[in-house]
Amino acid sequence: NLFILFDGKTVPNLGIVIFSFIFVIKSKNSMSEVQIIQVNNEKQLSDFIKFPMELYKNNQNYVPSLINDEKNIWNPKENPALAYSEAKQFLAYKNNKLAGRIAVMINYKEAKELGIEKVRFGWLDFIDDEEVSKALINEAIKFAQEKNIKKIEGPMGFTNLDKAGMLTFGFDKLATMIGIYNFSYYPEHLEKLGLIKEKEWVEFEIDFPEVLPDKVLKFSKLIAEKYQLKTLEFKSKEEILPLVEPMFKLLDETYKNLSTYTPISDEQIQHYKEKYFGLINKDYIICVVDKEYNLVAFAITMPSYSKALQKSKGKLLPFGWWHFMNASRKNDRANFYLIGVHPEYQKRGVTAIIFKEIWNTFRKKGVKFLETNPELEENKNIQLLWQDYNPVNHKRRRTYSKNII
Repeated sequence: NLFILFDGKTVPNLGIVIFSFIFVIKSKNSMSEVQIIQVNNEKQLSDFIKFPMELYKNNQNYVPSLINDEKNIWNPKENPALAYSEAKQFLAYKNNKLAGRIAVMINYKEAKELGIEKVRFGWLDFIDDEEVSKALINEAIKFAQEKNIKKIEGPMGFTNLDKAGMLTFGFDKLATMIGIYNFSYYPEHLEKLGLIKEKEWVEFEIDFPEVLPDKVLKFSKLIAEKYQLKTLEFKSKEEILPLVEPMFKLLDETYKNLSTYTPISDEQIQHYKEKYFGLINKDYIICVVDKEYNLVAFAITMPSYSKALQKSKGKLLPFGWWHFMNASRKNDRANFYLIGVHPEYQKRGVTAIIFKEIWNTFRKKGVKFLETNPELEENKNIQLLWQDYNPVNHKRRRTYSKNII
């Protein structure tokens, strides 16, 4: 009964009132608890992919990924890394509202070839709520415990060529197509959860000179003559196709001594060729060959597609392609994607040839600014490439790790 007779008067039943008060408090607490669900259907995968677009909808520096590309990442028919990896995706809800996401992965090829056993985590996004970030990281920890693996690390993808590294500096800079963007509170949350720095990457912005230094012009000519090297000119994109596989093989040779590098499989080469070939502008590809036409060095730059991606909102159709085409034709900013130099030529000044050709292209195209791709902090050989061009370290990012007991 809600009311009882007390001293001849009808008063509220105190037991019911107390019980009701406790029930309301418990209900409120239960509503605020974080719920984690594993992605198991198309609707959930769509929510997983589109969550950051909602989270960053008012942020002018966030650059969305292409939605179809993101879907293909989780399709075994489209992503060759799934043939030797295991992966799960999770969504976090709070107050019945989507509040975060995370993917957890094990790259068994990495474990077999490098002896590195860890759970990779990536696609990590969350609202500024420590309960949510904790619940998401706990999923990575639980997955590691289930697999008897002693370490988690992220954010990162399946392989070396996937996006990696949480932004720790440069939150006010426009993101690139190949870099992760995140709010400044992300690293704060992970550090509070006991994760520590594992690897650090640096990125540079270069204000390309109006006039190339004479020493670069003279040196590039000298090196080309001394080693009988020449740069290739492409009349069409199709002429680049036979060089795609040699480029990736040369990439293996360039970075094979880095402790974290795993060789690129033939399936991956085909995958990346299909994924990025449509975006390549032939004028931005530099290939250097020896007298026998063996590829000894290459560099891939691209016009910046950041603003095109923002305008297209992650879709090429119906009109997203138009923004990409315009960005390819007229752009004052470019991104440096890949560079490969055969070990025999790494200390022979071949990069002077590459930079002379890049400069020639940029002058013709009206490009004034170049942004490098993320480079491992300890990879000084790559960073030396920019030393003559007054590079500004405008972004830093890192992966975080935690040992599991």
